[in-house]
Amino acid sequence: MNILVSGSLAYDRIMDFPGKFSDHILPEKVHVLNVCFMINGLKENFGGTAGNVAYTLSLLGECPTIIATAGRDFDSYRDWLEKSKIPTENIKIIDEELTAGAYITTDKSDNQITAFNPGAMKFSSSFDFDSITHENTVAIIAPGNLDDMFNFSSIYKQKNIDYIFDPGQSIPAWTKERLTEMIDGSKMFICNDYELQLTQEKTSMTIDDILENTEILVKTKGEYGSEVILKEHDRTKSIDIPVAKASSVKDPTGAGDAYRAGLIKGFFLSDNDIIHAAKIGAVSAAYSVEVYGPQNFTFTPESFNKRFEEVFGVKAF
Repeated sequence: MNILVSGSLAYDRIMDFPGKFSDHILPEKVHVLNVCFMINGLKENFGGTAGNVAYTLSLLGECPTIIATAGRDFDSYRDWLEKSKIPTENIKIIDEELTAGAYITTDKSDNQITAFNPGAMKFSSSFDFDSITHENTVAIIAPGNLDDMFNFSSIYKQKNIDYIFDPGQSIPAWTKERLTEMIDGSKMFICNDYELQLTQEKTSMTIDDILENTEILVKTKGEYGSEVILKEHDRTKSIDIPVAKASSVKDPTGAGDAYRAGLIKGFFLSDNDIIHAAKIGAVSAAYSVEVYGPQNFTFTPESFNKRFEEVFGVKAF
């Protein structure tokens, strides 16, 4: 099966702040905010939504197609993807730009402040959809180039390609009409609890309204697990999915992308059981938070199955 993963490719520069942001911000002075957080150090990692999702899918035994743009400094990232057995021929290089870069500072409460330079992501990937067979294809639209996100949702609907819509941090950039249109016709809409509230405020849609436009709503809740919401016999049904316990929590960066990869593996490539798929997502996310950086963990399908069985009592796939 073809798995199309669109979104961003980025270098993540991850920094640890040994305190809490809230202790250094005076609420009555936020209108003249001028703060400096002294960090413990900086680590550069391969990241971006498309790269992170594709990396976890490759560990799960899949060969996803990344649809994204990168800049003139992409060589080391390309080498890493190819070493991970992920094809790179559909990544468009923008020679006059740098690859997108995220500068992420995480405090002791796992709060994050991120500065993001879009770089090459400002350009469309210009992917040729006629180069793939549409009958055996699924896709995820993750945060990336805005034109690609909107155009791909239209193309997937035209070609009857099931897709997960994951607007993430791009939500503030959308109009009510465009955000609603991208949700409409998706197989699944996934977001965290904050993003869901933001979506509802922007679109004026209730949960029931959203489920009139997409088949499945998945809400991730960080350390509190996730929630699958769907319509069943004209009633809204909500199922809580617990987290898979991590040996230690070192860095939440990329955990949501790992969850999404597990969701794709479990739902589209197994038996279309969304509850089981969300559990695969939970275990994928657990691997991610145990290391620094979104692509520094590893597992085999066999070791994943063993861990999944320890957590949920059955095999993952």
